[in-house]
Amino acid sequence: MDISLPDEAAQVAFGEALGRALAGRGRLYLEGELGAGKTTLTRGILRAYGHQGAVKSPTYTLVEPYTLPTARVNHFDLYRLGDPEELEFIGGRELLDDAGLSIVEWPSRGEGFLPVADLVVTLSVVAAGRRARLQAGTERGRAVLARLGDDEVEGRQSS
Repeated sequence: MDISLPDEAAQVAFGEALGRALAGRGRLYLEGELGAGKTTLTRGILRAYGHQGAVKSPTYTLVEPYTLPTARVNHFDLYRLGDPEELEFIGGRELLDDAGLSIVEWPSRGEGFLPVADLVVTLSVVAAGRRARLQAGTERGRAVLARLGDDEVEGRQSS
């Protein structure tokens, strides 16, 4: 599934829709070059669960936990990860469990440690904003894509 995101507002709104479709569970991996908008998308996802504050990428701490009214979210940024085994030292296995939602930026840096993603979103910079390409890796991911597709159809009908 490919989605065009013409500006930051569209990216945040899509993040909210994605958050609702994820229902606060699973593993979401965000790929894309620096500045593609991975953290902006995460801000939208967190808004779907009631977070209204700032969202910054946990580049130096590796993970930022959010306990929200309707979800527990662990936001990882592996950009500065030296070795995937470092995730073991911060309790990565427990944080990546199925009880909440794990959002992982730069998942390639954790290759060999990270479990299979339910959904991978690859963000690309295009002339008119961003493009998001979504690929499911599990049944849960396929269900999320189906819910997103249903929301898009409902949104068009209500317009």
